[in-house]
Amino acid sequence: MENYTKYALKDSDALTQLLREQDQIFVIACNKCFKEYTSDKNTELEKFLELANSLEKTITGVIRPDFLCNKTKAEGKLNQLIPQDSRCVFVLGCGLGIQTVADCVNLPVYAATDSLNYTGHHGMALTKKACDACAQCYLTATGGICPIVDCSKSLLNGQCGGAKNGKCEVSPDKDCAWEKIQQRLSAQGRLNEFLNLNVQLRDYSKVNYKVISEYVKAIRESRLDGYYGGVHPSEHKEFSEHQPLVRFADPQIAVIPMSQHLGAPASPTVQVGDYVTVGQKIGEPTAFISAPVHASISGTVIAIEDRPHASRGQCLAVVIESDGKNTLHESVQPHGDLNDLTAEQIVAIVRDAGIVGMGGAGFPTAVKLTPKTPVDTILLNGCECEPYLTADHKLLLAYGDEVIFGLQAILKATGAQKGVIVIEDNKPDAVELLQQKTAQYENIEVCVAKTKYPQGAEKMLIKRVTGRQVPSGGLPADVGVVVSNVATAKAISDAIQLGMPLIERIVSVTGEHIANPGNFIAKIGTSVQSLVDACGGITGSDVTVKAGGPMMGFVQSTLDTPIMKGSNGIIAVDSDATQEVACIQCGRCVDVCPMELKPLHFAKFADEGNWAGMKQQSVMDCIECRCCEYICSSKIPLIKKIKAGKAAVREMK
Repeated sequence: MENYTKYALKDSDALTQLLREQDQIFVIACNKCFKEYTSDKNTELEKFLELANSLEKTITGVIRPDFLCNKTKAEGKLNQLIPQDSRCVFVLGCGLGIQTVADCVNLPVYAATDSLNYTGHHGMALTKKACDACAQCYLTATGGICPIVDCSKSLLNGQCGGAKNGKCEVSPDKDCAWEKIQQRLSAQGRLNEFLNLNVQLRDYSKVNYKVISEYVKAIRESRLDGYYGGVHPSEHKEFSEHQPLVRFADPQIAVIPMSQHLGAPASPTVQVGDYVTVGQKIGEPTAFISAPVHASISGTVIAIEDRPHASRGQCLAVVIESDGKNTLHESVQPHGDLNDLTAEQIVAIVRDAGIVGMGGAGFPTAVKLTPKTPVDTILLNGCECEPYLTADHKLLLAYGDEVIFGLQAILKATGAQKGVIVIEDNKPDAVELLQQKTAQYENIEVCVAKTKYPQGAEKMLIKRVTGRQVPSGGLPADVGVVVSNVATAKAISDAIQLGMPLIERIVSVTGEHIANPGNFIAKIGTSVQSLVDACGGITGSDVTVKAGGPMMGFVQSTLDTPIMKGSNGIIAVDSDATQEVACIQCGRCVDVCPMELKPLHFAKFADEGNWAGMKQQSVMDCIECRCCEYICSSKIPLIKKIKAGKAAVREMK
């Protein structure tokens, strides 16, 4: 699509005429969609300030925002930044940016630039405004309302007289642009300024704003649904979503890592040669943020040594050789009726069962169930927004009652009054089933969310369902919410109703390079190789295998890794051989970041080793969802750079 929103400074005579009647000026100079990002200079701004100073004008302040045209980010912030002694605002930006400022601030706004056609790349703004890039901007005289694009007839010298009840006679659903212009100029006491409007013939060779308008309209709804940004990759659920859920054979050798959770690894409580049974604790937590680990099979401990780990290279693991008997440990006993358990007892059961977040993060669940601030809402994440994966989908269909029981336990443990099971609309059968099963509960409901990635991220889920915004550096509990995965809820049910700690989970083995994809209930410690072999192996060449989904999963250099508590999928997909090229400053990474950050900054600062700059740009708020990297036209490894920045920022403390 043609780039239509670049800008150039008006000529000196035009600016001098504008500045002569104004003073106490606040200046907003957009960074031109990062066109000049590789330089710290803004030539247009320098020239404007030089001219203003030569005319002895007082500048009350200057800001240089990125993507000024993005009203979602600009709204509510601009007025806070403008000093009270300012009498007007001069904008150096494209037509979209100038219109956005005029809509957001309470002062007269003047265009110091003209939009023009520029051959280059452009980050599309998520705005309802449009700019025709006519290179002869009228926004100064019209109060920031464009007569070219807002008037259906593109009239330049006043209204046609055909408006009825404030609506255009050509487009009855559209407000009359000239009535809006008159109202705004009247409110600002500026009607006389319109008399100085220099009407010129338009250059109709420029891009038609209607094309742009329709494009923006088409993407806006989906891009801002529930929360800012996000992407919708090809889902590829079809490989395994119709495959049955099958219990996988117990491993002959189970390799059970001591680190299957966030925080400190567990410390082994057994020795080589010990006989262990199913559900027996074999690893003791070593810190507050840690979790115990249990044997998934009965047999003999044959090794305690470093073994391959799905996400961190090597990790200490307890290796058990099965005796084929699956003898239960004496501690595996039901804990009675939920109604008879106290909140403290539920938390203790969850802690002792080694239950952690099973959506991939692995945060110890017992810690979540004891928030420092009161919570009123529990969200169960059944979105499974990562492409390919169908493990949670299958769990909801097969274990809906257990999921609901687990949610009831979480509600009681936390004292929350309301539980919400959130499922994306690409799983209609799971939605229907859970709606039927929850109909009898007054405090539990099912929320159907429009499919979008990263819907399942805690902060996005909270914003989507409750409208609450978790503060920077904050936790869900800070806004009265606890988020848990549906598989975690099922594990809580198993711990209470069966007395069984977390020793198994559902895993999707899928992708275009898996011969026969499937969904399996697999014991913790089962090798990835055995699961892949059971699916007919990997087909084709130039294949990448990941533990987890394609967005946040970990590339596997070997299949000699075990299934862990957070292993929701093994995927075999095409390798991406696209080579990294220089950043083209398109800004698409900014448009899709659900945390409303600026990943483009991170790439530049990481290359420079400017860790202070990354900290200032709030790199620690990044959830590493990979939306920026997914959308990047230059294939820049942004997550790698972001992780380097986070590590450096932590060392700065």
